[in-house]
Amino acid sequence: MIAENLIKELKFKTVRSGGAGGQHVNKVSSKVELIFDLQNSVELSSEEKELLLKNLQNKLTKEQVLLLNCDESRSQHKNKEIVIDRFLQIIANGLKVQKKRKASKPTKSSIQKRLDKKKKQAYKKAFRSKPKLE
Repeated sequence: MIAENLIKELKFKTVRSGGAGGQHVNKVSSKVELIFDLQNSVELSSEEKELLLKNLQNKLTKEQVLLLNCDESRSQHKNKEIVIDRFLQIIANGLKVQKKRKASKPTKSSIQKRLDKKKKQAYKKAFRSKPKLE
């Protein structure tokens, strides 16, 4: 439900796709650019906007606009579907709240194993030294 309303807020721009393709590429605008203005979104709550701003800060422009491009297919419609799927996945991942990490202490057995390993290594290295002739 929310996804459908978010899609209504998207703006699309079609551009001529670069790269190889012959004469066809010079006539057809198959590359699709998706533009989503996060700040002016009506569908998202202020908490969701703050979470997205934090989680997607490296994908947003200075004006808090998300820009996505797709030129994988020669079909404009296919590229539009691909970029919408990508957008919905980015928004879904951006809205996930990470669990707080609980600090844990090492177990007694792991501490004991580490100390035993250190003793064994020290013992091994002590035998490598030359004997003292005093």
